[in-house]
Amino acid sequence: MRAVSLHPDALVVTSALMQVNCVIVRGRAAEGAETFAIDSPVLPEELDALPALVEQAGFPAPAGLLATHADWDHVLGPLAFPQAPLGCAPSTAERLAARPGEPQRELRDFDEDLSIERPRPLALGSVQSLPVPGRCELGEQELELHPTEGHTLDGMAVVVPWAGVLVAGDYLSSIELPALNEGDRVDAYTATLQRLRPLVQRAEHVVPGHGPVLDTARALAVLEEDLAYLQGLRAAASGRPEGAAEAVELPAGRRSRAQRKLHAANLAALSPRRS
Repeated sequence: MRAVSLHPDALVVTSALMQVNCVIVRGRAAEGAETFAIDSPVLPEELDALPALVEQAGFPAPAGLLATHADWDHVLGPLAFPQAPLGCAPSTAERLAARPGEPQRELRDFDEDLSIERPRPLALGSVQSLPVPGRCELGEQELELHPTEGHTLDGMAVVVPWAGVLVAGDYLSSIELPALNEGDRVDAYTATLQRLRPLVQRAEHVVPGHGPVLDTARALAVLEEDLAYLQGLRAAASGRPEGAAEAVELPAGRRSRAQRKLHAANLAALSPRRS
């Protein structure tokens, strides 16, 4: 696990596994400060170490947790801070309610595949639906909450205006292709990227769900690469069903075997459009 300060009030913690990012953000007030943790690291020892890391950074213990979406690797905050409520977009709260136990099952499968043992099970008992689009108070400041969908059916991006930080969830990753996990979501994904563009333009740091933190210029470049990829994906799926996987040029840095496998899954997600 690696921790890097982005601002006196913002700390990004990156898991050693899958480069999952967790952002610790502090909002100051006249009588002290308040802290939220956005998303989560993955490994048990990282989650166990997170409270001490927050304390060493001089931040108060998180009063709340935020999840950008309901994928299991983004909702593990309660394992580190079990007393803090979990806030999320209404779409995420609906997904968790409609699919009870899904994050726990996916976490269990992941742990079994890698022989990981955890000291306690994941509990998501206190989930709070937040207004999205909207704002969320943190100390005397406010976080901005913006809707996202395309990668999944649910989600939100979080802007920390006073720190110049955009927490994008599973978007704008320089190491992963856009992933369509709920069928044909190209149009929704494209709309989210266009919605994120002005947020990226005014951010100093863009924190994707996985991968390195990006500056404004690099994040805008990734955004354009992703738009081009989605456009090519749609064209390949609709016009060239045979050999379509090879017809789309993958962005540089995202051409590994794992990313090519993800690309093939994206094409499969578009398969109903070919009939």
